[in-house]
Amino acid sequence: MMGSNTEKNALIDANEYEDQSIGAELTTADINKMAWRSLLLQASFNYERMQAGGWLYGILPALKKIHTNKNDLAKSMKGHMGFLNTHPFLVTFVMGIILAMERSKQDVSSIQNTKIAVASPLGGIGDAMFWLTLLPICGGIGADLALRGSIMGAILFFIMFNVVHFTLRFGLAHYAYRMGVKAIPLIKANTKKVAHAAAIVGITVIGALVATYVRLSTTLEINAGDAVVKLQTDVLDKLMPAFLPLVYTLIMYALVKRGWSPVKLIMFTMVLGVAGKYAGFL
Repeated sequence: MMGSNTEKNALIDANEYEDQSIGAELTTADINKMAWRSLLLQASFNYERMQAGGWLYGILPALKKIHTNKNDLAKSMKGHMGFLNTHPFLVTFVMGIILAMERSKQDVSSIQNTKIAVASPLGGIGDAMFWLTLLPICGGIGADLALRGSIMGAILFFIMFNVVHFTLRFGLAHYAYRMGVKAIPLIKANTKKVAHAAAIVGITVIGALVATYVRLSTTLEINAGDAVVKLQTDVLDKLMPAFLPLVYTLIMYALVKRGWSPVKLIMFTMVLGVAGKYAGFL
């Protein structure tokens, strides 16, 4: 029993900061610095952590100002090196909220769950806003002028696109931080509820990402006399859409828990895809 209590206390300690006092106030200059550094979000992009290195680089000066306790700073930095994937133009919105939570010394799991819950949907939202809306509009206006022989086509495109881009990047950073700071008393009073809600949203987002981005289907067919039953469309999709992507994701998760590296998982996926194609079951 004593060992169980000791382990429980260790988990609680690992999830909480030693210094529970409110961190130093971040100034306008601090938030602007974060926004400028966020331009390098994808500078160290990789398949294991994706944008984590650039994310930590963006918020690190603010974290150092908030966490004067070295152990707390180390714990925060370690947490922020976890997997992250969001839209690079909207990332400052997430950064502002997270820095407000760091300043109020929320527990580590609540901060990480909130980060994933807010950041993941912004990937799709940002693509729709920038690549499918803003870019074609600005490009169309600039191209029309360029076709008429005006050098202003290229200049106007560059100016219009980046005015919107940088207005959102800096504006969202300040807005999100102010919004997060105002919510600190409410969050402090409902820490467990916030953590539980963030965890639910995070799990929901991960589930949606699996169904949306993991593509796996089988070409197997079952012959019953003259009838031909397609295993994918006639059975699996009717029982549970995206069943095979879910199974494959769980397999990947199990292999990660066993210590497999992302490179091994990628090679495994490639071998399975080629073998499945030639064997005729994928």
